[in-house]
Amino acid sequence: MAAPKAVRIELTEDERAELQARLRRRKVSRGDAVRAEIVLLAAEGLSNLTITERLGVARMTVATWRGRFAERRLEGLLDEPRPGAPRTVDDAKVNAVVTATLETLPTGRTHWSSRGMAKAAGLAPSTVQRIWKAFALQPHRTETFKLSTDPLFVDKVRDIVGLYLSPPERAVVLCVDEKSQIQALDRTQPMLPMRPGQAERRSHDYKRHGTTSLFAALDVKTGSVIGRCMPRHRATEFRRFLDTVEANVPEELDIHVVMDNASSHKTQLIRAWFAKRPRWHVHYTPTSSSWINQVERFFALLTDDQIRRSAHCSTAELEDAIKAYIDAHNADPKPFRWTKSADDILAAVQRFCQRTTSVQSKCLETSESGH
Repeated sequence: MAAPKAVRIELTEDERAELQARLRRRKVSRGDAVRAEIVLLAAEGLSNLTITERLGVARMTVATWRGRFAERRLEGLLDEPRPGAPRTVDDAKVNAVVTATLETLPTGRTHWSSRGMAKAAGLAPSTVQRIWKAFALQPHRTETFKLSTDPLFVDKVRDIVGLYLSPPERAVVLCVDEKSQIQALDRTQPMLPMRPGQAERRSHDYKRHGTTSLFAALDVKTGSVIGRCMPRHRATEFRRFLDTVEANVPEELDIHVVMDNASSHKTQLIRAWFAKRPRWHVHYTPTSSSWINQVERFFALLTDDQIRRSAHCSTAELEDAIKAYIDAHNADPKPFRWTKSADDILAAVQRFCQRTTSVQSKCLETSESGH
């Protein structure tokens, strides 16, 4: 038996414009976009089989939406009401919950809980949770931020990001810093290993066995790390570490070092050391901007992969573990990929500053009106 002949589709200019707009619209669902494309291809005279092969959908899908458009035009492309209980929470109630979450606080508390909001709104806690999830609201969470007040913030960001994205020729770019006061901690009871259905367990209390400080220099291009542990982190130790770095960099290469504004980095001893070595070029990060120093990312990996879950009975044992981690890292180094340009970073900071200023202004207005 031959398949029924496909319905012929002819579009008005308004219908064609609406369907093409649905294809271009960024926030349209995938299903709506496919339906619009089916109708547009059908209007070009293509058969259901051809449309099926081009779009990769079922032939019945093509036939269904082609037929519904022919019968009811654009309204035929809308989803029909699904079976089930009707909504018990209307849009006004949802809007009230969202507004109250964003603009009010419960009496005597700093933030809303789902039970508190449910009681205030006359809804079930699960309903409030679904509303919060739909609007990506998380009143129980808070984050911290720090804005740099460095008057040379813009110049320093452009300088350092320029080194990352376009390093100078015949030179090495090193991100230098120290991770101080790393504690050699041992648990008071043996750790219990992981087993099926049970995570690794360790006692909450611990014993301290001293501290060490890690000085590290990350090569931005290769991702390799020069590291050295020392008992203290004064300018004297920092200068000894710089000697180690210099011994590991070929003499024919210039050295561009990115480091923060710690007092141990700016003493007369360190300034004199740099002054005697013209191939060294120092680039200071803006104040309160450790995020721009890539070696901080290495320190985070070291903490997650080695230090946080380890147990050490002495600083020597801790230093051996750190050295082993650095050796393993350098055996297969991978550089961190810097993706943001200086303009992108500065634009993001500007937007954040404007938002902060706007919130401050509203707080001042509210405070003044209260008096």
